[in-house]
Amino acid sequence: MRRFYKTMEKTIKALIITGGESPPAEFLKHLAVSSDIVIAADSGYDTALAADIDPDLVVGDFDSLSDRELLYTIPAGKVLSYPRDKDDTDTEIAIDFARKRGAAYLVLAGGGGGRLDHLVGILRLFERTQPPREWHTRRESSFSLAAGETASFSTSPGSLVSVFPLGDGPCQGMESQGLQWQLKGLVWERGYYGISNKSLGSIMKISAGSTPLLVMFPLGCKLLTQ
Repeated sequence: MRRFYKTMEKTIKALIITGGESPPAEFLKHLAVSSDIVIAADSGYDTALAADIDPDLVVGDFDSLSDRELLYTIPAGKVLSYPRDKDDTDTEIAIDFARKRGAAYLVLAGGGGGRLDHLVGILRLFERTQPPREWHTRRESSFSLAAGETASFSTSPGSLVSVFPLGDGPCQGMESQGLQWQLKGLVWERGYYGISNKSLGSIMKISAGSTPLLVMFPLGCKLLTQ
């Protein structure tokens, strides 16, 4: 049974399954099993059902759910329905509830393909004060690093690695190990980024400098240090 409270020993992890292109079912099930809370946002419930995942909570206005009758199969206490005319997206609502239940580590699944405005909306989430830590779509795994943070990753040699600075100011002070084109010494003004770099081996390391980073890999890359 998943826990809905904070402990001193463990950081609470929440998986948010949203609409759009999502990882394969087995990958998604692994994310769910390793999470303390699973929340499906709108048509993310379709994705959860297809992967044989029973979310702890289902939220949204359900304008994109395949069949609203599905909601009647869920215990009333596990469904939070909202009007379509609202300020926040269904994904934002799910994140808010995860935070209220003590989750400090957020994993997003889905959001690939589909409407461009929703995709950009998810990207904007990573520019907030407490961004999601991981984001997995059908083909990519992305991770956020705070300014000054160092993280190691496990990936296949030759994998594409793209790095996007977040925030307003110029990005500088980055370092890396295991990349074909190293990040040390680079200065990126706002709007610049590094795309289609390559990993040289199975383990690589990236250190964020003056701004947070969003680092994108092929699906399945693992974050080794948290």
